[in-house]
Amino acid sequence: MLTAVEELEVHVLVDNATDSLSSAPPYAESEFAYLRRSGMEVLSGTRLCGAHHGLSCLITARRGNTSRTVLFDAGPEADAFERNARRLQVDLGAVESIVLSHGHWDHGGGMLRALEMIGHARPGAKIPYYAHPGMFRSRARATPDGTMQPMEDVPGIERLTEHGAEVINTTEPSTFLDDVFYVSGEIPRVSAFERGLPFHYQRSADDLRWEPDPLIVDERYLAVQLAEKGLVIFTACSHAGVINVLEDARARFPQTRLHALVGGLHLSGPTESLIAPTVEALRGFELTTIAAGHCTGWRAMTALSNAFGDAVLAPLAVGKRFAF
Repeated sequence: MLTAVEELEVHVLVDNATDSLSSAPPYAESEFAYLRRSGMEVLSGTRLCGAHHGLSCLITARRGNTSRTVLFDAGPEADAFERNARRLQVDLGAVESIVLSHGHWDHGGGMLRALEMIGHARPGAKIPYYAHPGMFRSRARATPDGTMQPMEDVPGIERLTEHGAEVINTTEPSTFLDDVFYVSGEIPRVSAFERGLPFHYQRSADDLRWEPDPLIVDERYLAVQLAEKGLVIFTACSHAGVINVLEDARARFPQTRLHALVGGLHLSGPTESLIAPTVEALRGFELTTIAAGHCTGWRAMTALSNAFGDAVLAPLAVGKRFAF
């Protein structure tokens, strides 16, 4: 069971896109508007965030006078995370737990710097860090000529521990922070068309060779229950397939409607053929909000816009703040 909360704030610290000029729904605040409200007197590039291929969200859930804050991923590299967090003036000292969605560089590359900044704000603090054993394997993508392009590894348990993390390394789902947050276990693959990422590889257990790894089973999603609205699902890349993610959330919480979907849907590149069936299947969940970004891709964003319109689609952008 999840403890329902009254308010949920999501601040996008890292995303592929920057967009403060487009109009936004009442529950979303652009980077420009947020910075003006926070005291920015002169609009300048030296005050703004930088877009980067990756994702990081600072998530704060409020119930009565109690707030709980989680960092969901940390973007691709240290400087991007630090620059954006400082320019947005977010309170990293409020972070009580960290969830790394899966073991890819564009989500874990800034993690050590994030831990350093949290530690600077709260010296000596040990931060629970939710991980999956599979995310520490080296990864690569197969190129068209058949060679392997290795990916940068995410920080391992030893380095995370040195930087103040208390690593909870498990395949099992769990609730945490007074049952306000739920991090999934491995996501069952039940849809007829979501079959993973075909060019994705990982190192074998003996570290002697590359082996196919299309399912990326270390990926998990995060969920929060909003009172009187329903579940907000955070899916960083949806390598499991966003329909599989939502089906698992619905199965885990059958008495709670799904309210919002936030994150990357990975309907770009070799998975663009899944755009049409994914958009059609999304209709069945009757989501109030789809806040898509990162690896979703412009073709999928166009299809989502055509299918759901401004009433539902609210694209992510770096610096954007959502108040559900």
